[in-house]
Amino acid sequence: MKNTVFTGAGVAIITPMNNDGSINYSGFADNIEYQIQNGTDAIIVCGTTGEASTMTDEEHIECIRFCVEKVNKRVPVIAGTGSNDTRYAIELSKVAEEKGADGLLLVTPYYNKATQKGLIAHFTAIADAVNIPVILYNIPGRTGGVSFAMDTYKTLAKHKNIVAVKEASGNISYTSKLIAECGDMLDVYSGNDDIIVPMMSIGAKGVISVLSNIMPKETHEISRLCLDGDFSKASELQLKYLELINNLFIEVNPIPVKEAMNLMNMPSGSCRLPLCEMTDKNREILKNSMKQAALI
Repeated sequence: MKNTVFTGAGVAIITPMNNDGSINYSGFADNIEYQIQNGTDAIIVCGTTGEASTMTDEEHIECIRFCVEKVNKRVPVIAGTGSNDTRYAIELSKVAEEKGADGLLLVTPYYNKATQKGLIAHFTAIADAVNIPVILYNIPGRTGGVSFAMDTYKTLAKHKNIVAVKEASGNISYTSKLIAECGDMLDVYSGNDDIIVPMMSIGAKGVISVLSNIMPKETHEISRLCLDGDFSKASELQLKYLELINNLFIEVNPIPVKEAMNLMNMPSGSCRLPLCEMTDKNREILKNSMKQAALI
């Protein structure tokens, strides 16, 4: 049995921007502190929600370093260092380890669409190059349909550093099979806020959450209740916030969650192009669900 990186709710934290599009590190510090003070169990930096795909190498590394230093070992920091270029992913992963990250989140290669043999070679090469835990990230909706076959999971699970999966396919049946066949070697985290309770009811250890950016205490509580086996109360909370959760994805993530944070006067700013501002119609839908959740 491998060590678990974290249990509960880890926030896929946004990267706040200044008006000129540069990174707002003061606001980033405030957001990190807000997360820790409200019970977040881990911080995932430079992921999809953190807009890592628009960062320069220097920004990416500095965000990881800054987050690690600010968190100061209070919760685990997991750095997104995935790429569709294996050599680059290795280089970035080694730097993240050097800067003090407690683990890595590695997305499946996008655009060039590796075969299953290629996925095994890719993730094995990265895991061989570091000495910290690796969380695989399965999100076929963002990677041109690239997904792990079950035999690929079984092969990668044998690696001592590959310890978990962020499963964002939304496929409960597929995840059930994954946990049944690999659960003793790979921890599973929900990558979807709308199915935290169903995922944890079949054995997931928690969630890597977008919702946690604006509701860290509530997301932590949903996960805690599941870990305690109180799925009835957890389901009540899950369903209470379901409309808001859905509206946080009414446009491509992280556009809505950054708009939500702006509405709450939290450090956020706009997204970097090619992501743009929400439509007026969708902003009103989001605002209404936030009012119902008593956030504004």
